[in-house]
Amino acid sequence: MTGQIVSRYEVLEKLGEGGMGQVYKARDSHLDRFIALKFLPADRVSDQDRRRRFVQEARTASALNHPNIVAVYDIDEAAGLYFLAMEYVPGKALDALIPRKGMRLGEALKIAIQVADALAKAHAAGIVHRDLKPANVMMTPEGLVKVLDFGLAKLMDARLEPQGSGSTTVTAEGLIVGTAGYMSPEQAEARPTDARSDIFSFGCILYEMITGERAFRGETPMST
Repeated sequence: MTGQIVSRYEVLEKLGEGGMGQVYKARDSHLDRFIALKFLPADRVSDQDRRRRFVQEARTASALNHPNIVAVYDIDEAAGLYFLAMEYVPGKALDALIPRKGMRLGEALKIAIQVADALAKAHAAGIVHRDLKPANVMMTPEGLVKVLDFGLAKLMDARLEPQGSGSTTVTAEGLIVGTAGYMSPEQAEARPTDARSDIFSFGCILYEMITGERAFRGETPMST
């Protein structure tokens, strides 16, 4: 993808990859600014009803306006590729910042307060993250926290990722969604979720920031 032009965006470099797609740094030629493009896996938006849900959920997420939530600018399709254009956040994900023995309490609380503020905003708008984990929390060099991917977990198919990734995702009620080490009991039991599920995941992140260890860890996603 690097070097290609997608719609009005020039793809510059790959930033990362996960169960919800590949993310690239790009330049918006209309507004002359850097943005992040998240390309959704083709098999996840292959049918019309799933694409409709994708668009609906992306529009809902784009309405969230909060300094600790990554802004969604656009949703589009080009050459059969469905993607989100989002705010580009320089910095590192939280999972790369937590030391082996954990953070100092004051540092952990500064991050936790910003994540909690983002969750409060989203929950007030009726949006549940469903896959809150350190990899979905970015921190800029200035210490500003940005939570990624609000609502996107709801769009994914139900499938267990390869052992070791600990990730399971879903689009329909009654199926597992989330990442094993951070999902709430109701998520693990494939029951309906609400804002309290995110609060459980938030607690897992806070525990890991302070101790340097995951709150729950097994040899496989299912044992976790």
